[in-house]
Amino acid sequence: MPAVPLAIGDKGVRGAIAMWRALAARPFDVVNTHSSTDSWLAAIACRALGGRRRAPALVRTRHVSVPVNASRATRWLYRSATARIVTTGDALREALIRDLDLDPARVHSVPTGIDPARHPPTRKADARARLGLPLDAALVGIVATLRSWKGHRHLVDALARMNRRDAVLVIVGDGPQRPSLERQVAALGLGARVRFAGQQDDVAPWLAALDAFALPSTAHEGVPQALLQAMFAGVPAVTTDAGAIPEIAHAGSTAIVVPREDADALAAALDTLLDDPARGRALAGNARELVSGRYTESQMIDRMDAVFREAAAGRRAPARGS
Repeated sequence: MPAVPLAIGDKGVRGAIAMWRALAARPFDVVNTHSSTDSWLAAIACRALGGRRRAPALVRTRHVSVPVNASRATRWLYRSATARIVTTGDALREALIRDLDLDPARVHSVPTGIDPARHPPTRKADARARLGLPLDAALVGIVATLRSWKGHRHLVDALARMNRRDAVLVIVGDGPQRPSLERQVAALGLGARVRFAGQQDDVAPWLAALDAFALPSTAHEGVPQALLQAMFAGVPAVTTDAGAIPEIAHAGSTAIVVPREDADALAAALDTLLDDPARGRALAGNARELVSGRYTESQMIDRMDAVFREAAAGRRAPARGS
């Protein structure tokens, strides 16, 4: 699949021209955008193409539960410029339909699926030995970009409050919050109990090494990819009800769900999973069954294929003034 770099880093004339040239270079049927900037640039480019030939259908994918404003421009983007809208969770879909008064038939929920082949069965001891992690510690982990709303700071606070003093926190990922998290770890005297693993191309062995997984998000979530991966890998999880997380984290069945920004509750939940392995195995088993049945990559591709075909079948150049 060819990859073409474009100067579309911001919403401006340069970006709009670059997008227009790319779309004019070949007869695309569908354009799928994944952020605000590329959606606006593609919408403008498709509108400009309408005067010379049939423009591709625009499919806008939203991955986060950040509220959208209901301005006239935003309504045009979602109601007129896009052929279909995809969200990564039912909660995001319902909020978008409600906030922008959209036709429900044009808005689809398609969570990002996981590839089961990338998570083969792996012995915990083998994964730890490969990664240089302690063999006899209780390992708690998080896989997420280090953004404020992923809740890393609450997880570090929880580590300091856990009864299990042998618990070690493994933070997989990188991002803008890393310096502040490193300062927090140092201030709490947790340097020996926290491992910053940085960005990893393959998170499967890191998940296989864990005794418990935590994703204490505070906002903006769709159905998180990392939580799906941990569930499929058989790691019992603690999380919150942010965004569309409740669609996979069924409290007491597939995960332990704690209030947002509550380090005490998070610490207690992690202690529970570490002290009661049988409960952890039950949660993990239910979670793996849920993910295997509904959230695989092949299922996602089938759903997206259907959305793209619907969009392409109904594409047309926007009428002037619409």
